[in-house]
Amino acid sequence: MSSLNIKTAQDAIKLINQREMDNVKVGIFDMDGIMRGKYMSREKFISSLNGGFGFCDVVLGWDSNDQLYDNVKYTGWHTGYPDAPARIIPQSAREIPFEDNMLLFLGEFDKQAEAVCPRGTLRRVIERAANMGFEASAACEYEFFVFDETPHSVREKGYRNLNTITPGFFGYSMLRNSVFSEFYHELLNVSRQMDFPIEGLHTETGPGVIEAAISVTDVMEAADRASLFKTYTKILAQRRDWMASFMAKWSPDWPGQSGHIHLSLRDQKGMSVFHDAQKPHNISNAMRWFIGGQQALMPELLSMVACTVNSYSRLIPGFWAPTEASWAIDNRTCALRAIPGSEKSQRVEYRIGAADINPYIALAAALGSGLWGIENQIEPDAPITGNAYAQKFPAKRQLPRTLFEAAGRLKRSKAARELFGDEFVEHYAATREWEEREFRKAITDWEMQRYFEII
Repeated sequence: MSSLNIKTAQDAIKLINQREMDNVKVGIFDMDGIMRGKYMSREKFISSLNGGFGFCDVVLGWDSNDQLYDNVKYTGWHTGYPDAPARIIPQSAREIPFEDNMLLFLGEFDKQAEAVCPRGTLRRVIERAANMGFEASAACEYEFFVFDETPHSVREKGYRNLNTITPGFFGYSMLRNSVFSEFYHELLNVSRQMDFPIEGLHTETGPGVIEAAISVTDVMEAADRASLFKTYTKILAQRRDWMASFMAKWSPDWPGQSGHIHLSLRDQKGMSVFHDAQKPHNISNAMRWFIGGQQALMPELLSMVACTVNSYSRLIPGFWAPTEASWAIDNRTCALRAIPGSEKSQRVEYRIGAADINPYIALAAALGSGLWGIENQIEPDAPITGNAYAQKFPAKRQLPRTLFEAAGRLKRSKAARELFGDEFVEHYAATREWEEREFRKAITDWEMQRYFEII
């Protein structure tokens, strides 16, 4: 765990001066959860700690491939892409061990930009919980494939015939994690040193696939940890001339890669809001309504969790991904898995997400919909028993099948606008519509093989 113990701007300045550091790093996560940032001189950083800094608002106005959105109001050619005010989060400080303990600080957008900033959006949901008398805890877990490829080699191959670091099915393999123990140990050590500690790390079933469970903490810190984990896992892999991919589904032959979220609520005395020993499965009224809200709003908020075109390739029956807004007790075929336990462990697993989630936005959706359920005392359906894939669901529980459809549902959602604000909903939905329109420009291998000669 980090021993920096930085709580305030003055703490940060004191440490930087003690170490006589010339530079620090500052990073902000964009609409797709990609870390954007730069090195700052000591003087610039100290000035920014006290008064904020300007960061080009194109970070909120372009996609993961640096292509400019043409359909958003917040920024664009019509505004001239000015600097947006941003602030540094002193308590987010980490040391980067392979950069000679260079300090890294997270930032977030301020003022008008905060309305569409992913981190700012999650903060508003956390404030809603606090106003209801709740403190939320969360943890994310990811599956990711590791390839014996480089950014150059995958492009040279046209992303075909890629080599994973290991072959075949071999979940929970002690053989694989021992042969490649250097990578596992490095990832575990860096996760501890950079304060996104991993409580479980193992192979999953598939070639080169690994699953990591990040330790539970408060919701904002959980989002920071999850975002840093994705970023630095990719960095560590590429430093070995490997690549780690967090795509939702990279191959039709293997299951997709999940990005599950575990959530629980405490009251102001630190007691579990979800646990009631007098109720079946220890599920309190508040937990039941929380699940009810998540279930009811999942079709409307899906684009906040299934955020890429590729996300929808994963949501198919029989591949360990949910296909409807379903829930059950400890059942991994459902979108929501209620996990009974002690006061400490009673929680809900939000299973709809893939590894491609933006943790800030996905956590805002998962937590916000649950809070909305408590506020409105939304009763969930009867819990599923058996295989959810084999059961039929009413239309209101069916999920959008494309990103474009999901973005449209978000724009029409009154609950989303109440929870996240009109500015965020309009901006984010437009970015997802852009994403699908960019996809529609592509001619796929499937189309070429199917139509080129025969049609």
